[in-house]
Amino acid sequence: MIRTIYGANIRRGEVFPETEETTDVSGIVSEIIENVRKNGDAALKEYTKKFDKAELESLIVTQEEIEEAFHEVEENYIRILKTARDNIENYHKRQIRSSYIISEEKGIVLGQKVIPMERVGLYVPGGTAAYPSTVLMNSVPAKLAGVSELVMVTPPMKNGKVNPIILAAAKIGGVDTVIKTGGAQAVAALAYGTESVPRVDKIVGPGNVFVQEAKKQVFGKVAIDMIAGPSEILIVADGTCDARIVAADMLSQAEHDRNSSAVLITTSEDLAKGVTAELERQIPLLPRAEIARESIDKNGRILIARGIEEAIDAANEIAPEHLELCLDNPFDFLDSIKNAGSVFLGKNCPEPLGDYYAGTNHVLPTLGTARFSSPLSVDDFVKKTSFTYYTAEALDAVAEDIAYFAEQEGLSAHARSAMARKTYRD
Repeated sequence: MIRTIYGANIRRGEVFPETEETTDVSGIVSEIIENVRKNGDAALKEYTKKFDKAELESLIVTQEEIEEAFHEVEENYIRILKTARDNIENYHKRQIRSSYIISEEKGIVLGQKVIPMERVGLYVPGGTAAYPSTVLMNSVPAKLAGVSELVMVTPPMKNGKVNPIILAAAKIGGVDTVIKTGGAQAVAALAYGTESVPRVDKIVGPGNVFVQEAKKQVFGKVAIDMIAGPSEILIVADGTCDARIVAADMLSQAEHDRNSSAVLITTSEDLAKGVTAELERQIPLLPRAEIARESIDKNGRILIARGIEEAIDAANEIAPEHLELCLDNPFDFLDSIKNAGSVFLGKNCPEPLGDYYAGTNHVLPTLGTARFSSPLSVDDFVKKTSFTYYTAEALDAVAEDIAYFAEQEGLSAHARSAMARKTYRD
């Protein structure tokens, strides 16, 4: 049963317990990465046969396979995927940055170039699981940023094919290449390249503990988006809320994973009791009841706050991945939210709106990292380069200052470089 705590003035660790890794997979992952580096496609096929029970002649998904899968998916789902894609695009296109130039007087020009990454790898879980939302949430901002080539890796089903709805989402999202491989080996292939998998500049997308560990180990060789922890939801609600709805929203995240966390902060003891009862009623009705049960029992919390302001303070301390403000006047408190991955405002805004449809990104910081991290955005798929131009006259005017600055740091060659042009001209 969910635990109730009186008083919301507590630290994150008391609400969202830090997940303990029970298995150290670093050694296994390191061996997989080295095998892929040495043996390329052969290693990928070997691992696909071992882990996915699929024997492959080719790792690359053909255009014919994509078209076939697209026509297998029911038309209504295609319509929904396209609408979600449009919503995601409409939201993210406002994040597109432009290069800029600052032209100053006296012969000085400064500026910044915004340059899309050339090739990005997208990891999408596959096999029996299917997350087309992950495809859209990553591919749409990447393409808006101007990424030239988006390479998706995903494990095949036992028949050697990729789940049709994953391929349909890839087509709708503008993915350029799809590779039938998953796990740590797929991350290694993206980082180092194989005969079939091109080496990428950045790897994005969720995965299991092996995928996350592989992303850690290849970081530096390539960029990565983030190391995501178990899903989290925190709901701030007053006594006017419906316990049935609050419980349903909590379970929307509890069903993700046994280590997921669902927390309610409320000013109403009656609501707290009602939600507790509703959780007990609703959990057995879920297909993933066993997972939700363990998540709620282990990580579920209800906090009783003395007021909404105290609840908001606790939310900022916790810095949750998803924050629902189930209040009649949520905009009154929006400016007070300092730490949250994504905020859902009002009583008609369940978290799945963000997961699938509204347009905001569902790739969000977890484990309290919303204190310093942001949702996935167009910015994650570009890099910035600065540039500087000085005329001879402009440099001469400041050369002695630069040289003096350099000498204070003990870097005389820097000083000589700053003065060289003026010295040789004189």
